[in-house]
Amino acid sequence: MKHKILTALLVAFVAVANAQQLQTSSMYDMQGILHNPSMAGMQQTNLIGVSYRSQWAGISGSPKTATVFGSWDLPKQAIGIGGYVYQDKTGPTSRTGIQLSLAKHIVMDEKGTLSLGLETRLQQYALDKTKLSATLGNDPVLGTSDSRFKYDAGFGIAYNRKNLTIGASVSQLVQSKLNFYSGNLTTNEEAMLYRHYYFHGQYNWKVDEVTVITPNALVIYLPNAPVSYQVGARMEHNKTFWWGLGYRSHQSFMLSAGLHINKKFTLGYGYDDYISPISNFDNGASGHEVLLRYNFAK
Repeated sequence: MKHKILTALLVAFVAVANAQQLQTSSMYDMQGILHNPSMAGMQQTNLIGVSYRSQWAGISGSPKTATVFGSWDLPKQAIGIGGYVYQDKTGPTSRTGIQLSLAKHIVMDEKGTLSLGLETRLQQYALDKTKLSATLGNDPVLGTSDSRFKYDAGFGIAYNRKNLTIGASVSQLVQSKLNFYSGNLTTNEEAMLYRHYYFHGQYNWKVDEVTVITPNALVIYLPNAPVSYQVGARMEHNKTFWWGLGYRSHQSFMLSAGLHINKKFTLGYGYDDYISPISNFDNGASGHEVLLRYNFAK
């Protein structure tokens, strides 16, 4: 019974840690398709990038996420395409997947564009039993398999008008079951992929000829979980150097900074100072994120 309880708690932690199953970012606004497929190709952007995020750094088994992403605008077809490949590891668990986005761009007037997007996602959830054997042995609660492949889908909508961008999306529409547990569970106890609802917006405020301040906000809603949000602002000087401040609800304060190099490369760094209850046991651990992006614009 002790093994079953421990294992069930582990699987539950992996499934709903921080009430979110999909990754987020301290610099999410620089990785638009991460939360909304309709952002593919928006604002006529053609880019590729990589990011790496380490949460509660210094704690053994803390979450680490690597992502490769891209977005491409096809103006003649009035569509955008994009996607990302990711791997997320937390202790004995890992999640590896690929997401593909397709967006239709509808010009509303000279300044405004509406985008409708669809996404498809294939991901593998894996559990490394060797890291649990010392504690759990061959506990049958985990079943005979240590990985699950799951398909899912989502859609989104976004609107861009001059300096304003707003959008909404939903991911994991199918809500696939993970089925790591081989025993009998009620519907409420089964681990599954829950729908994620996202609402986001940002505005580029031109302070003077060389300074732009961009307030941004992201709201995330999951059924049966508290609403979470991330708000912040980024100041950019002379289209070269930028820095930002932010707050993630009930979790951390965020600081970020970066450079645009030759209008092609963007290099960014994000730091999270945690304020959540786990900080009582983490010896001051913090979060770190690095981002490198290349823009194909001429």
